[in-house]
Amino acid sequence: MTDGLEVPDATATVLLPAVVARVAALADRLGVAHAEVFDVGRLSVASGVPEPVVKALLSGRPAGEPDLQARFLQRLDLLRRTRLKPNRRRYTQQEIADGAGMSRQQAGALINGDRRPTMEHCDAIQRFFRVHAGFLTAEDPEALAGTLQRSEQELLQQLADRERAAAQAVDDPLERLLQDHGVRGIAWRAAQLPTDQHRDKVAEWLDMLLESVKRPES
Repeated sequence: MTDGLEVPDATATVLLPAVVARVAALADRLGVAHAEVFDVGRLSVASGVPEPVVKALLSGRPAGEPDLQARFLQRLDLLRRTRLKPNRRRYTQQEIADGAGMSRQQAGALINGDRRPTMEHCDAIQRFFRVHAGFLTAEDPEALAGTLQRSEQELLQQLADRERAAAQAVDDPLERLLQDHGVRGIAWRAAQLPTDQHRDKVAEWLDMLLESVKRPES
């Protein structure tokens, strides 16, 4: 696909296994079933990646549609099937055209694959369906990795909430400090960094923070 659309960065092919591992570890720590966090249907709807491709990517197999035009059409079809009007009916071509600020002829040509979309077309359609930037164009591993990263953030928030409740129960000032600054979540993420140098920088910051507060004398 041309006309202003750039090929997304393929580094997500390498990133995806790391994100999957982090999400799995967080789920285990929280006691959340893997079947819930890695639900193929949910991940497909959220990312736009077809279910068979989601399954393959989660299992570590290379998969995905390499052609940007075909990928755009897959994602747009999924949006029309899953992002419905309040009456549970699909948006018409005219409604998509009006909402995206284009003519019905333009919208029809894009939906039918008769016209290659520009980045402006993609942005307008994404805004209309209220999905994140890149939904229509991201490579399949990148799209799935992004969706799992959002799941990771939700799990980290659950972990923080649980530990905050535990800290309040024991009324420990140091525990409250850790929660107020999100230290445990930072430490969890730091453990996933690729090199000792990266982890050391985070550790230095945590040491400075912890040294600034002392437990009250007993």
